[in-house]
Amino acid sequence: MIDVVEILQHWHAGRPKAVIAESLGVDRRTVRKYVEAVEAHGLSPGGPALSREEWSELVRQLFPSLVDARARMLTFPAIDAFRDEIGEMLKANTVTTVHQRLRDEHGLAVGISSFRRYCWEVFPCEVRRESVTVPRPEVEPGSEAQIDYGYLGTFLDPRIGKPRRVWAFIMVLAFSRHLFVRPVVKMDQVSWVACHVAAFDYFGGVPRRLVPDNLKTGVLRPDIYDPKLNRTYGELADHYDCLIDPARGGKPKDKPRVERIVPYVRDSFYRGREWGSEPELWEKAPIWCTEVAGARQLRIFEGASALSIFEAAEASALGPLPLFPFEIAAWSYPLVGRDCYAKVGKALYTVPWVHMGQRLDAREGHRTVEFFADGTLVKTWSRIERGRQRDWGDYPPEKAAFFMKDPAWCRHRAGEIGTSAVEVVRRFLAGGALHNLRSAQGVIRLTERYGTARVEAACRRSLEVGDPGYRTIKGILVAGTELDGQSLLQVPEAPAHLHGPDTLFSHLEEVEV
Repeated sequence: MIDVVEILQHWHAGRPKAVIAESLGVDRRTVRKYVEAVEAHGLSPGGPALSREEWSELVRQLFPSLVDARARMLTFPAIDAFRDEIGEMLKANTVTTVHQRLRDEHGLAVGISSFRRYCWEVFPCEVRRESVTVPRPEVEPGSEAQIDYGYLGTFLDPRIGKPRRVWAFIMVLAFSRHLFVRPVVKMDQVSWVACHVAAFDYFGGVPRRLVPDNLKTGVLRPDIYDPKLNRTYGELADHYDCLIDPARGGKPKDKPRVERIVPYVRDSFYRGREWGSEPELWEKAPIWCTEVAGARQLRIFEGASALSIFEAAEASALGPLPLFPFEIAAWSYPLVGRDCYAKVGKALYTVPWVHMGQRLDAREGHRTVEFFADGTLVKTWSRIERGRQRDWGDYPPEKAAFFMKDPAWCRHRAGEIGTSAVEVVRRFLAGGALHNLRSAQGVIRLTERYGTARVEAACRRSLEVGDPGYRTIKGILVAGTELDGQSLLQVPEAPAHLHGPDTLFSHLEEVEV
């Protein structure tokens, strides 16, 4: 069931025997058998082209035991019974899809290889239409760069004493084929954008169009017409004034320049060498890009090197670098908890309590962390690596009052009242600051009702009696006995022009007598 003509046509076109065997699904010895017979007949690869009819006639002469391929295909009544349906379906579907539908919907019990050979013989035009590849047009200098990650291998990181996986960020200029490589051990959005910035600095300019893969670090939602970019990636495009045009999903031919270069980078730059750290990789990679990859000769430019083509025709065509450096920021979407904290990176920050239970947009820069609600800035913090940042103003006042009036606040306010109040507060906070914090706050709050002087006197009186507690001080103030135990609520002596309490009814006693 082997189409000998197809084997010979591939061989005559210059393809190696191993490649022919792998692509057609036949044994290498079978390919060698027919090729050797044709070579003995005087033919060789690259000779005058023969039509399929001429090849068929030659096969009949050299191998009389073989029947005509077309006749062999027609011996499959199971396939030929669907001739009309196959012809109609091939106008809109591939051979594989047609075979799958006939197998699943009509019970066709024929393998895909036999079905494909049948279609090739009976419907050659439709099958050839499926295999046509349209070559990509050449791009103008500075107009496009293709980007991808490629796995390099592992190296022993001396800091942690364990092997780490290494990937290569690769950017290839589509015109000159000059490239930039940066090995990385993390593929997060910060690393992705930092590699772009380093590539633009290496080239000394910015391509007008970037064609990356659909990695989540750059493209959140792939779409051929309206892809949704990561916000940090979008900021990069705005800052450098370039267009980001992601390749279609599952279409590596959209960026063939970088797809073909990944094995070259892995073999030429990384493998077979000892690497000590990521900074060492960063240092060596640009040197390799210039001295090795830049010196490779390109057939499309008649043997000229990629670096020479870049310097002659593409370097001046790139867009200029901005005057100000790009600040790499990571965007995240944290949830605000009931404690008003939102997590960004490895740190916690409070935001106004009205956003509790909502997801905010958080922009983490080098120096600041900003929170946005529906595009409106609601909070800005100084960035920290770890820990917590808290603003009591982010909580409802009645909820945060206790914690806002902390021990330091209590000591400061006691100093404004007097030395006795300072001693009372000191005793409250000596044993357990938070346990007795409310007592200290309560004593200070008494000044709102009784005044500073009376509270100071009550504190002094409580110290004298040896019971400086909140209830004692409050009781002294209520009874008015803060001055040497004398109650301020006693009735004072009556003035001279009024009867005193002792002589109020004395005239009645005199009358009775």
